[in-house]
Amino acid sequence: MPTPSRSVAAILLTGGASRRMGRDKSTLVVDGSTLAVRTAELLALVVETAIEVGPGVSGLPAVVEHPRGEGPLVSVAAGCRALRDRGHRGGALVVACDLPLVSEHLFRLLAEWDSSGSVVPVVRGRPQPLCARWASEDLDGAQALVSAGHRSLQHLLTQPGVEVLDESRWGHVVNEEEFFDVDTPEDLQRLGLMNRVKRN
Repeated sequence: MPTPSRSVAAILLTGGASRRMGRDKSTLVVDGSTLAVRTAELLALVVETAIEVGPGVSGLPAVVEHPRGEGPLVSVAAGCRALRDRGHRGGALVVACDLPLVSEHLFRLLAEWDSSGSVVPVVRGRPQPLCARWASEDLDGAQALVSAGHRSLQHLLTQPGVEVLDESRWGHVVNEEEFFDVDTPEDLQRLGLMNRVKRN
């Protein structure tokens, strides 16, 4: 069994508003496990150090972003600070909690990608910054961007050295559905998960 990486950590984002789903996506139970807990358990197989940015629903050590509710760039910056406080100076996987089909294989592919820079998969022409590996300098850059008043992840995607991976570079390992997030009940239906979701 592969040893979890010490050079790459992970930041799991669980603090979204979930307005369109009508309930907290992070605590949505699919096949007996919440999305947050399932994702955290997969990350723990791949990296030694992982933290949650959000209300503390994954089982990982958790921190809260500040200011709250201002988007994922602020959360990434908060995650970076938390990792630095724990002595981790390297890069990290940054993962949203609403990817119900994501796998250990995808996380391992990103963590072990042969590059010192940030690695961002592209699916159908769209970058996936919330299922990506961000280099140390870009994580620190997220903090600088937030301090400068920026809130869009697009600013992070345009940093020099970000390597984008199209389907030809990851399609032999994982299916594109692993990147699909669930924002609405219709998304669950589209992915064939509706009958696997625990009803309240």
